[in-house]
Parts: sequence; C-alpha cells; structure tokens
Amino acid sequence: MTTMVATMELQLPRHIRQNVFDDNATMAAALADRVAAMLRHAIGRRGEASLVVSGGRSPLPFLRSLGQRKLDWSRVTVTLADERWVPADHPDSNAGLIQANLLRGPAAEARFVPLYGGEETPAAGLVACAERLRDLPRPIDVVVLGMGEDGHFASLFPGIDGLQELLSPGAPLLAATTPPAAPHARISLTLPALLDARNVIVQINGPRKAAVIEQAAERDDHLLQPIAALLRQNAAPTQVFFSPAE
Repeated sequence: MTTMVATMELQLPRHIRQNVFDDNATMAAALADRVAAMLRHAIGRRGEASLVVSGGRSPLPFLRSLGQRKLDWSRVTVTLADERWVPADHPDSNAGLIQANLLRGPAAEARFVPLYGGEETPAAGLVACAERLRDLPRPIDVVVLGMGEDGHFASLFPGIDGLQELLSPGAPLLAATTPPAAPHARISLTLPALLDARNVIVQINGPRKAAVIEQAAERDDHLLQPIAALLRQNAAPTQVFFSPAE
C-alpha cells in the first residue's frame, strides 16, 4: 500500500511501503503522527514502548514535531541507532541533538538511553553500552533511520571493517565503526539489532537520495550501498517516507 501525496514514486521493492509528500514540512508532520500512533498502540498493548532514532540534520523537523505529540512519554524509552564517540555537549553528538530537539515539552518525560559512555574508544565502551540497552523494550516498537548519499544507514558505512558481518543475521548487537570519510569513531547498532523491530522507517528527501536508494534497490550490492540490505530483507516491516524537496 502506498500513501501518495506527491506524484513521484520511488522504484523500490514491492514490499516496501512508500509515503511520498510534496515538501519536507508535510513529511515531518506526517511521520511524527505515524510514529506517535505506533507508540500509543504499543503502550496500550504492552504498557511501554521503545523508539530508536537517528541523528543528523535531516530528521530535525520530524524530531521537533514528534516531541510535541501527546502520549504517555513516561512509558517510552528512546535510544539511538548510532553515535559519534563524543560527549553529549559536543556539537557533533547525536545524544545532544536528540535532547535538544526531541526530548523537550511533553517528550521530556521519556527515558533516554545514550550509547556514548565516556570510555576512550567505542570498542572500549561496547560492553557497558550493551548493558545499558538491556532494559530497552524489545522487539523495538519503532526504528526511524536516515540514509546518506553513499547509501549508509546508522553508522554502517561502505568500506568499514567487517561490514559483511555487521549486515549478517549473526552480528552482535553493537559494533565500533570508523567510517573512511566521516569524522569521529562511532558506535552503531547492527542490521539484525535494528531489524528486531515491529516497524522500521527510512526517512529521505531530495533527488540525490532518491537516486541513491533506487540505485541500491536495483544493484542489490550491500557492501557498496549498505541500504540495499535493509531494502531486501523481510524480517521487519519497512516503509519509506520521502519528499522530493531538498
């Protein structure tokens, strides 16, 4: 099923549900409505809900909009798909971005589980981070991801050491990654960890990212464009929210 608000539909596998909007503001509001509804449903069914989100600039309108939605945020646990290995007060911190843009107003009552723990390196922090995530309600109710123009998601970049393993079913929960052309060492949930979810959503905008995700779907080369592995899987229901506007 495809929700069409704009006329452009992406060429993606048929099982990927598409939600296409004329502009980014409309997309952000609709995505916030959808995620809030999923969280409310989870709370109603199980008394708690879990949300995994990504950092970066693209999701900021969505995060700000979601943070104003009315639901029992005290029953929601929020964590990150990945994190640069910097403290929360660093300008590149995803935790700082989430705290400033999502966890405000009604959403300030949510429980936030950071990935960064202060250790010298991500590898040194893997065990402690996994321990912090033990209480995250699973399966995760909603995972919201972005995608880079190189086809990466979370911090699963093309060219990182061990990428094949991190995209494979037997991968551990977390991985320390060092992107070849991006600043900061990072910690990231692996593909199977992200797919342990009831709902996976990929949010993208603009013609360049549209071309990347369509190319990834056609090539199906997850080492060249890791998003291909997410598009081809059937373990978790996956949908794309897209606006052609930059």
